[in-house]
Amino acid sequence: MAQALLNYTTTVPARRTVGEIQATLADAGARSVLVDYLEDGRAAAVAFVLSTPLGRRSFRLPADVAAVAKVLARDADQVKAHVNRRQLASMEQAERVAWRILKDWLEAQLALVRVDLASLDQVMLPYMLGDDGRTVYDLYRDHQLALPEAST
Repeated sequence: MAQALLNYTTTVPARRTVGEIQATLADAGARSVLVDYLEDGRAAAVAFVLSTPLGRRSFRLPADVAAVAKVLARDADQVKAHVNRRQLASMEQAERVAWRILKDWLEAQLALVRVDLASLDQVMLPYMLGDDGRTVYDLYRDHQLALPEAST
């Protein structure tokens, strides 16, 4: 059996985790933090502004609930008996898990920053927003970010 998905049994409401992420970003030096919501009122992403050596830059951390739901549904038959399999495969659980994973990831990145292994803008670079609202990673993936050829 594959390793269980991180935080798959969490009961922490997504709204609480989003608030924890906002506070963590503010403590880390974000100049502003806001939440993007879907039409049904669920949080979709946390956006924030950092002061960088190149000026203020915007970043966006999305929570891909659908991707988490897919993994939870796939793994539901293989989890320990004490877990309610129906709840595990629910979109509500996927939302809770997605946000907890994002919070843990953020805390790990901030640990690197704290010990000077990276700067905050460096670890957040893939999530930096361009003028058109796409992230640096989106530009890279779509071959619109020019990088030198790798030498062999």
